[in-house]
Amino acid sequence: MVSFEQEIQTNSKIAPRIRAGLNIIHTSYWLNDRLNSFFKGFDLSQPQYNVLRILRGQRGRPINLKDIHSRMIERNSNTTRLVEKLRIKELVDRTTCAENRRKVEISITKKGLALLGQIDPELSEMESEIFKRITKSDAVDLNTLLNKLRG
Repeated sequence: MVSFEQEIQTNSKIAPRIRAGLNIIHTSYWLNDRLNSFFKGFDLSQPQYNVLRILRGQRGRPINLKDIHSRMIERNSNTTRLVEKLRIKELVDRTTCAENRRKVEISITKKGLALLGQIDPELSEMESEIFKRITKSDAVDLNTLLNKLRG
């Protein structure tokens, strides 16, 4: 296994906390590269997939843009633009709320659900491959540490 220092090509001694922070950032980019390549095969971005996943979790109930945005993993995403791109691909519907004409409600289409059904098994397989060296206990510990880091 290649060490973090070998991957970033340094011989310098890095303080453990600084090393941990750099390693998290480095690993995040490594994971993002793999996920971006995966979703590109479905003509989606990670944030677009995240929107579809949020909408599927609504189980047929529409949701507004503000609530979608609050649930996004990447909060810097332009949710309006993401939803519009998904609407053009016929993966989501946008409707004006009957009670409040200023409110737009978003829901996933059958085509969107079908795409997620196609993605799910392939994504699960890819995630299994990525995390194959991490035990369930390791994953629990890692999640605990990451939650502790964010406070």
